[in-house]
Amino acid sequence: SAATLAALPELKYIGVLATGYNIVDVAAARERGVIVTNVPTYGTNSVAQMTMALLLELCHQVGRHSECVRSGEWNRNPDWSFWRSPQMELAGKQFGVVGFGRIGRQAAVAAAGLGMKIAAYDAKPGEPLANADFQWMDLDALIATSDVVSLHCPLFPDTKDLMNAARIAAMKPSAFLLNTSRGPLIVEQDLADALNNGVIAGAGIDVVPQEPPVNGSPLFSAKNCIVTPHMAWATLEARGRLMDVAVNNVRAFVHGAPVNQVG
Repeated sequence: SAATLAALPELKYIGVLATGYNIVDVAAARERGVIVTNVPTYGTNSVAQMTMALLLELCHQVGRHSECVRSGEWNRNPDWSFWRSPQMELAGKQFGVVGFGRIGRQAAVAAAGLGMKIAAYDAKPGEPLANADFQWMDLDALIATSDVVSLHCPLFPDTKDLMNAARIAAMKPSAFLLNTSRGPLIVEQDLADALNNGVIAGAGIDVVPQEPPVNGSPLFSAKNCIVTPHMAWATLEARGRLMDVAVNNVRAFVHGAPVNQVG
């Protein structure tokens, strides 16, 4: 914060050990000549992979069915097969990506590999996704037409509470909402209410506004909501890359040529 920076007059460098840097008042740091760096690429594949894991769990509820088998339900079942939740095929459905940066793009590649059509929204559109059924959309159209809405945008003042009651209500009743980016992109209570009232079909959430959620979250008891403890980034491979880049960031700063500078 600006107050913390003011209390550290000798501070010259802040190295954020993550991609998101909303924990630092970068404007205040800039005013004091403090260099701020992040680690922008270490978790791209891991976070995209976790996005797909949440989506596939919503489609098939693998964990639930495994527990059914372990509890003896299959043994007692009169038929050779059973399921306790609707099973969904993703091919031909629309995967809507909000924030088409590195992670959003990689998640789209994975979704396209499952036969999904890709729609993307980004405040600064770049290159379209090659070799896929792809189209750019404005945010409202993407939300209204996608079967899956996956959030990959950074947390800024204009993206806080991006998915509120009105936007969630605009989604298809059969749609899923995924968030592996930042918790405050979603108004938690609005999403919980929507899930409990059948406004949308399900959600896969790896991040919440307060971490750890010492006061709990309405999402923990919401219907068909998978919540994981901000673990999308945490593969062994990603953590190794994180440390390599962080060390290089410090080295570059010491040598007077900062890299991965933000703000």
